[in-house]
Amino acid sequence: MVKHMINRKLSKANLLKQLEAKQRLLDQLLAEQQQDTKLEFGWSGNLGHWYWDIPTNTVTFNPLKVTTLGYTLEEVPTPVGFEFFTSKLHPDDYEPCMENMRRHLRGETHVYEVEYRIRCKDGQYKWFYDRGAITKRGQKGKPLMLSGIVFDITDRKNKELKLEVEKKHLQQQATLDELTRALNYRGIIGELKRLLSSPKKESESLSILMIDVDDFKRVNDTYGHIVGDDILRDIAKIIQSNLRDSDRLGRYGGEEFLIVFPNTKLEDAYEIADRLRLKISQYRFIKEIPITVSGGVYELKGASVLDLIRQADINLYQAKRLGKNRIV
Repeated sequence: MVKHMINRKLSKANLLKQLEAKQRLLDQLLAEQQQDTKLEFGWSGNLGHWYWDIPTNTVTFNPLKVTTLGYTLEEVPTPVGFEFFTSKLHPDDYEPCMENMRRHLRGETHVYEVEYRIRCKDGQYKWFYDRGAITKRGQKGKPLMLSGIVFDITDRKNKELKLEVEKKHLQQQATLDELTRALNYRGIIGELKRLLSSPKKESESLSILMIDVDDFKRVNDTYGHIVGDDILRDIAKIIQSNLRDSDRLGRYGGEEFLIVFPNTKLEDAYEIADRLRLKISQYRFIKEIPITVSGGVYELKGASVLDLIRQADINLYQAKRLGKNRIV
């Protein structure tokens, strides 16, 4: 008998809570209708309003919010809690969304506003834009209800992603040498400036190598520019295949290449440079044309980009004067 009475009291208390939640929802709907609330947008992708009754953790929403995800209304639990949606958030978006909501509930922001990816029934993700605000408070300002509106922005996000990919592609094309696919002058100088301007540890250093193909004019005059272009492409491939991931290769101009060695001492850069020189001299180029290169290596010692290149260039021409096919 006592147990039965306790159950009745619990059921009655639960029923009262549900009635209070329904009343808050009705009050909110009436207030929006009477005040012509600005939550009503005619934007494309509008999935309608949602209302979160915080004390009962009950979410009321336009059916589009779940049918867009591929669910039928019969597959949605009753009542629907806040976690029905948050459990489907993309792992990278979960914490930013939760922190955004927490900040709004603490009164640190005027609105809850966020973009996130949410998992559909088929496992794919769609992009949603969500915006809401506390519309009802209880005693001492405690939040009771959040009202908001949600939009499917998947198409817009996909277009943005496509544009970003195209932008990166164009940027890459603008800094690549069409013949050798190494960085062009603009690209390699930009990379050098970026490295020189970035914060470095005291133990870090930077060296560069300027390489010039020996007697390349004679190759062009004898065999033609098509053969010369083929040789330049092969040289770029040889260099690139023997560099580290952090190193950068650029075609400085004509038959000159500039190689940047981040965090590399002069001695180490020289070793790499001489290994490249040897690889090129041993390579079987088109028509069995013997090709050698000369190079100048220089380590950064507080110099500007121009000073760094000038000194490497001086070392390069020193190698030329000493008989070519060598690194200075």
